[in-house]
Amino acid sequence: MRKLIVTMWITLDGFIADADGELGWILGDEQLSNYEIGMVSNADTLLLGRKTYEDFVGYWPNVPTNPAAQAWEKVYAGKINALHKMVLSKTLETAAWSDSQIVKEIIPAEIEQLKQQPGKNILIYGSASVVQQLTNLGLIDEYHLLVHPVLLGSGQPLFANIEQRVTMKLVKTEPFTSGVVLQVYQLAEG
Repeated sequence: MRKLIVTMWITLDGFIADADGELGWILGDEQLSNYEIGMVSNADTLLLGRKTYEDFVGYWPNVPTNPAAQAWEKVYAGKINALHKMVLSKTLETAAWSDSQIVKEIIPAEIEQLKQQPGKNILIYGSASVVQQLTNLGLIDEYHLLVHPVLLGSGQPLFANIEQRVTMKLVKTEPFTSGVVLQVYQLAEG
């Protein structure tokens, strides 16, 4: 069975963007680049909300021909551009990024059916409202939190609007040289 995996950059105080929606606090290093390339290498589908889709489509399709792009970005771009993209949006009418489709609403049975199909993992980047909805429906298999050693004090929280307690178990941690720590969680049984 394919896994539905959230991979998210997050601050120590639980925010995925600052109060202005900016990500200037994100740290990077070679380990983080290798992690990201590994994630898209083990996936064949990308699930995005409208805003994250618009951010990604404005950047990643142009990276392979951008002479200023870093080598790891070109590798990552080649892989993410090749993924099937499902864009959850009630307002978008068209999706220009290669192999993209618009999905107007989350239908739990369709997500379960997608997970049962043969193939690689399904990734969710960004898209906090989508993560919150899928968490409330119990459809996410793993949460990969890339915890940055930063406190923002305010901003966009990842886990707002969670309707009930969700108990998880930590299955992996990995510190990166930048100070970022990967924490991988799965739903606790029972």
